[in-house]
Amino acid sequence: MTSSDKDFVYGRHAGLDYLRTQDADHINKIFLQQGIKENFANEVYALAKQKGLIIQTVPKSKLDKLVQGENHQGLVLTVASFEYADLEQLLEQFANTKEDPFLLMLDSIEDPHNLGSILRTADATGVDAIIIPKRRATGLTSVVAKTSTGAIDYVPVARVNNLVQTAKMLKKRGYWLFGTDMKGTDYRQWNSNGKTVLVIGNEGKGISRLLKEQMDQMLTLPMVGHVQSLNASVATGVLLYQMLNSRNPLP
Repeated sequence: MTSSDKDFVYGRHAGLDYLRTQDADHINKIFLQQGIKENFANEVYALAKQKGLIIQTVPKSKLDKLVQGENHQGLVLTVASFEYADLEQLLEQFANTKEDPFLLMLDSIEDPHNLGSILRTADATGVDAIIIPKRRATGLTSVVAKTSTGAIDYVPVARVNNLVQTAKMLKKRGYWLFGTDMKGTDYRQWNSNGKTVLVIGNEGKGISRLLKEQMDQMLTLPMVGHVQSLNASVATGVLLYQMLNSRNPLP
């Protein structure tokens, strides 16, 4: 979540859908643009009345500032934080229900669009949980939720204070840790069976040095073109489908 522990849902379709489906205690404020079309305004007022919520009408410039210039279409809701999973509870659950859990650890992914895309692919490939740090990384924002196209509701995301300490704890519990690097084993040779954690580094800096020291093996994606780097979400997608392939080989 953002540092202020609040986020925004904006746009006519997203805003109205949130008003229809969410409990009132999940919605902090409703901001409606002054002079908005009457039919739309009436629909917002009717939904707000059902839930006992108050609407604040404001100039367009106020909404522009709230969502930093994104296309709000005259409606912005400030909403309660997205909920994070408890990592300890997840690990206990996996110990009882899953023989070979697969976790994804993200080292300081800063772009919310990347995190949203990663969530989407994680859901598609059966990732059991994602681990992110509390500092110097994006959290579960509305941009992440929108980019994930609903996957945010299905893939548990745990936020921890220290990735290095978390990595050490996971290794003690029998997990194998695999990182990404320009120098490593070709990802096509990767066997992801067993209790596994895939670690993806920051968009620009990669995996931090201390965290890299905890890896059992480094994986690399061979590149034959002129550009020698991939977007973090694209690289993650390639590796997650290799994981799916090695765990579910064709007959």
